[in-house]
Amino acid sequence: MSASSAMLPPLPERMRPRTLDEYVGQRHLVGEGCILRKMIESGNLSSFILWGPPGVGKTTLAHIIAQTLDRDFFTLSAVTAGVKDVRDVFEKARGTSLFNQKGAPILFIDEIHRFNKAQQDALLGAVENGTIVLIGATTENPSFEVITPLLSRCQVFVLKSLEKKDLQTLLERALKEDVLLREKPIEVRESEALMRYSGGDARKLLNVLELVIDAQAGRSPVIIDNETVTASIQENMAIYDKGGEMHYDIISAFIKSIRGSDPNAALYWLARMIDGGEDPLFIARRLCISASEDVGLANPNALLLANACFEIVSKIGMPEGRIPLAEATVYLASSPKSNASYLAIDKALALVKETGNQPVPLPIRNAPTQLMEELGYSDGYKYAHDYPGHFVDMEFLPDSLRGTVFYEPAKNKHEDVLRAYLEACWPKYYPKG
Repeated sequence: MSASSAMLPPLPERMRPRTLDEYVGQRHLVGEGCILRKMIESGNLSSFILWGPPGVGKTTLAHIIAQTLDRDFFTLSAVTAGVKDVRDVFEKARGTSLFNQKGAPILFIDEIHRFNKAQQDALLGAVENGTIVLIGATTENPSFEVITPLLSRCQVFVLKSLEKKDLQTLLERALKEDVLLREKPIEVRESEALMRYSGGDARKLLNVLELVIDAQAGRSPVIIDNETVTASIQENMAIYDKGGEMHYDIISAFIKSIRGSDPNAALYWLARMIDGGEDPLFIARRLCISASEDVGLANPNALLLANACFEIVSKIGMPEGRIPLAEATVYLASSPKSNASYLAIDKALALVKETGNQPVPLPIRNAPTQLMEELGYSDGYKYAHDYPGHFVDMEFLPDSLRGTVFYEPAKNKHEDVLRAYLEACWPKYYPKG
């Protein structure tokens, strides 16, 4: 890399779009006639949260909106900012609004899911009285991470991973328009590996492209194919992973290690996430999901322990939180596995979509009024506790779905007990094997 190029910002920053027309992807939000574009074009901007994976343009979109509307723009990172920083912005916002008629200043908060309740509470008044327009960005589900009063004052817009055609557009634009790359003899022979390593992330795509080109400094032409891309990534994995760009790969490795009953691998990936500054509550939530999805009824205590881990980590924080996280990780990885409940609910949901809203059988409908009783609601219902073993043989599914079996117990100690009970109750649906 030459001295002049070393002074320039990285390729993703050099290629950051400045207008909506330059912005790639998210056509469902910023395409002609779509909701966010209409809001921008009208100038009637309200607070909202952008939810989506890394590298899909959340920060870029916030900057474009501020520039398009000529609004004063303040930005905070929830990783480093505190309540005092938020209040300082409010004071500045009140000052600027006295001298212009452009509309309320925009406060952009990156990773807003990292703000605690007190920090989010501090935003409420200013959002409600119009001191600022809040634009939050998050990779986490806002309904889990943003307090209800703040969420009720914001729309939520979901951003999607970029499609292959979007990534191809970004690649071609960078090679043609970037101040450095357009001067280089670059020959793109294959782009599959570039697309694969980007994972729908524009920033990652451009970082990899720059990495591959820098690795061939002095060569003419610079060759971009699957082999050179893969070799460059493997040789520079630390650079490629800088800033947590492999967030989703590592959490995937973590969960798959638990599912594969390997506590040692699971602990390694847990350590990678902790060392990389991952939100501990994100890890704890994933443990709760794994306890239900992968361990399930093979060990019902797994979900209780995972939930307890979440509660404890939310109370004590880090670094002590690493200990219950490790305990829950080892317990889940070392537990027998069953995805029977996970498969059962997906099977039931698929049938609901296929068959629509089937009527509730009259015997199991509620009958709170005399008219409902006269119409036959609850007529023929048998109260299970009035029968031997607290069980009575009657149908509870809609008539058209009688006999449908969603739940098939897996083969393990706990579910063997459940299967024996179901075989005794419902021999026509659970015949003895």
